Amino acid sequence: MRILGIDPGLARVGYGVIDASSRQRIMLDCGIIRTDSNQKEGDRMVEIARDLRLLIRKWNPNLAVVEKFFFYRSSTTISVVQARGVLIMTLARFHVPILEFPPMQIKLAIAGSGHANKDDVLNGVMRELNLVDPPRPDDAADALAIALTGWYQQ
Repeated sequence: MRILGIDPGLARVGYGVIDASSRQRIMLDCGIIRTDSNQKEGDRMVEIARDLRLLIRKWNPNLAVVEKFFFYRSSTTISVVQARGVLIMTLARFHVPILEFPPMQIKLAIAGSGHANKDDVLNGVMRELNLVDPPRPDDAADALAIALTGWYQQ
């Protein structure tokens, strides 16, 4: 099963693509969709949708897993929620089934504790995918954790 994990954001959308079977999980790709903060917000949303379309066409995922937004008071909260909507809409347009998990559930699935720190999650991702070097940047590593969580919940 090919799974696309997505860590939503406006400035940076992390993505990770894994191929998962009962025997092994393999990282196929990971990275970020980066938008320019000097652009208008609407143009940034268009860029996110365009780049996600390219990823979907390249990898043809069977499933997408998106982190649920964790609400907190921040000046970027609304923009991140809007970007997340663009991501979900784009996946739906390609008829990619979507699962959503909150951060605590992802941490629990990968590191064994809903209160795990970033290093614990990163170590879990590296162990599960047999990686020698940590995936970078952090948003991409988080997206791989999100994809793995989707696999575990299947």
